[in-house]
Amino acid sequence: MADSILWHIAYAPYETYTSRAMRVPITRVDPTLPLPSYATEGSAGFDLIIRTTTTVEAGGMARLPANVIVATPPGHMLLIAVRSSTPRRTGLRLANGVGIVDQDYAGPDDELHIEVWNPTSDPVVVQRGDRIAQGVFVRIAQADWEEQDATGQPTRGGFGSTG
Repeated sequence: MADSILWHIAYAPYETYTSRAMRVPITRVDPTLPLPSYATEGSAGFDLIIRTTTTVEAGGMARLPANVIVATPPGHMLLIAVRSSTPRRTGLRLANGVGIVDQDYAGPDDELHIEVWNPTSDPVVVQRGDRIAQGVFVRIAQADWEEQDATGQPTRGGFGSTG
């Protein structure tokens, strides 16, 4: 039995995994812009669309409205990352490296925003309709802390100690 489960996980047809779509409630702030979309059948992330043209000054930061309010499903978080082409095309980075959207951030005024930093020496204009970031739903679990005097594990050597 275990062997057949492992075989299924390792060798099951690709379609098995891509056909398991979650139904996720979403509201567009501006209905004239399209819903977020997956670029290909195998895309892990869906592209978010910027609602307003914004200039991000050199060395500055800006919050770019992503036009949607998303009700992240229970047991998941919504991870926000820049698209792989964004730094190369614009120089922009996510200001905090990665965005985490909680399940309970879905009220009527909870539009997703992409906070970016422009480390370049030139202003960057992000146009309405641009796709600079993507979202990925990730399963989560909350910890039920069990405090102890020690964890019983040896010290590894500190930050960056594995090379």
